[in-house]
Amino acid sequence: MTSPNTPAPSIDGAALLDEVEAFHRRFNIFPTEHAYVAVALWDAHAHLMDALDGTARLAFLSPEPGSGKSRALEIVETLTPRAATTVNASANALFRLVAADGGTPTILFDEIDTVFGQKAGGNEEVRGFLNSGYRRGAKSLRCVGDGSNQTTEWFSSFCAVAMAGLGSLPDTILTRSVIIRMRKKAPNEKCEPYRRRTHEKQGHALRDKLAEWTATLHEQVSDAWPEMPEGVSDRPADVWEPLLAVADAAGGHWPERARAACVALIKAAQEGDEASLGVRLLTDLRDRVFHGADRMPTAAILEVLLGLDDAPWADMSDDGQSIKPLTARALSKLLSQYVRPDNTPIRPRGIRVGSGTPKGYYSEDLSDAWARYCPPHPGESATSATSATSQVNGGDFVAEGPSGTRHMFAETDTPTLRSVG
Repeated sequence: MTSPNTPAPSIDGAALLDEVEAFHRRFNIFPTEHAYVAVALWDAHAHLMDALDGTARLAFLSPEPGSGKSRALEIVETLTPRAATTVNASANALFRLVAADGGTPTILFDEIDTVFGQKAGGNEEVRGFLNSGYRRGAKSLRCVGDGSNQTTEWFSSFCAVAMAGLGSLPDTILTRSVIIRMRKKAPNEKCEPYRRRTHEKQGHALRDKLAEWTATLHEQVSDAWPEMPEGVSDRPADVWEPLLAVADAAGGHWPERARAACVALIKAAQEGDEASLGVRLLTDLRDRVFHGADRMPTAAILEVLLGLDDAPWADMSDDGQSIKPLTARALSKLLSQYVRPDNTPIRPRGIRVGSGTPKGYYSEDLSDAWARYCPPHPGESATSATSATSQVNGGDFVAEGPSGTRHMFAETDTPTLRSVG
């Protein structure tokens, strides 16, 4: 018979995480093995909010309904502490939920696309809550009181948040998230139907074991500085640090699997990112317009950009409703967000071509922005069909567009494009 003073046997963290992963596998079809690793670690890290300096947002996203996003969130709900599922909570409600007695909640945001979708108006306050709350100490100043009897009070936003939705999320949230891109089950992919009346209790039993295990890890995790995989730094390192700390505490095969998942999911997120419109413009200018030229008139730039079939420049949104091609004014507005090497905004300048001085841009003005914002330059094997070759020819400026047609600027003060080949 066990003595009352005999300490309870310690919990095998690696084996427990194996159980958590297996529970997800019963009901969720994730796109990769790495996703199961990340989600199991996320479930455990939600029990350690009092010990961690940061938390990763967890985002289940898919392009179409019926991809298992909400079911994934439902399983996470059973495994995390003080789980609170919402669809359309206001920022004020979220702040008060975090501040309420009873411990830090785990917020589960289903249908997050309705919060940040095209018809949602941006929801800047909710975005601010999600952005700030991934680091300990994050607080927002809010008004409290009734009517004219108002005072201000600081509210914390630090808590674990998992989200599920269609499409994508604002970049500021995505960069703070472990992203799981869900997809519909293939005909050969099967999982067990989830029945809340039966399976919720099983999830809660694992939740309680996670709570018991993580209660012994607070000092270890709070002092941990997990070794990051090579190349993982800055924001991705902030996101993955708490998950790697949990994996290291569990031991077994989890430290190795966690780092493999870290590298794979970060790479997948980066490859899935759509560059901002400004970065896309800079990259197209470098690789497909200038392509080694030292200067280009604005009209020549627009001619090439509007001829790119795989680019957005021919179908730009004007006022949120109408669509029209990129104009010289819009080009100037986009580029003026970036600066030249002397830290002044990029602006069009006169380009001397014979006796004419059409407005245009110099590569030396764009060089700093290219170096800072654009992805690495593609190999020299790019074909002329996807690049523009520019040169000055006998006082005329020649640009070769994506179709191979050569366009020339004559020596006039108000140049127009004309085909010369």
